[in-house]
Amino acid sequence: MSTHNFFALLSRIKYINRWDLMRNSREESLAEHSLEVAMIAHALCTIANVRYGRHLNADRAAVIGVYHDASEIITGDLPTPVKYYSDEIRDAYKKVESVAEYKLLNKLPEDIRPTYEEIFKGDEDEAYMRRLVKAADKLSALIKCIEEEKSGNTEFKTALQSTKKTLLKMQEELPEVKDFMEEFLPPYGKTLDELS
Repeated sequence: MSTHNFFALLSRIKYINRWDLMRNSREESLAEHSLEVAMIAHALCTIANVRYGRHLNADRAAVIGVYHDASEIITGDLPTPVKYYSDEIRDAYKKVESVAEYKLLNKLPEDIRPTYEEIFKGDEDEAYMRRLVKAADKLSALIKCIEEEKSGNTEFKTALQSTKKTLLKMQEELPEVKDFMEEFLPPYGKTLDELS
């Protein structure tokens, strides 16, 4: 039986740091971020199902959250201001991400590859759920900004404002995001004693 590098390569997610262009009071790995996105995506889908009559698979959303930035194991984390500087750069980076995903998926045995292709690519029926995973990604970024600000690091001030602005716009079409921001976001940045 041959060996496959997919999971060994994915295990390197812990070595990819986010926010590399900014001074961090505490570095955040892509592994930490992916876990947080998975948890928030699950919560957003649960809110959607319970409060808004949706029928989303929250467990699947969590799995998509785990893998949502897997291509960055190959590409690294391209900072948002660079990634979205222009349409040309954004489109070129999407192609780079797609090639990286293809390279990763080809590290799997053929019989289980389709399962992971569905996680990476999805289908039309999952469009709303994938929007919530994207919102979870933005919420995780906002949480990082809040934590940095609470630690006295003003480096994240602009990122905090722009991420909050993006999320406020997302709330218009995704009421689950509004609920999460109102009910769960305020405690972030508090001390352990305050949370207990």
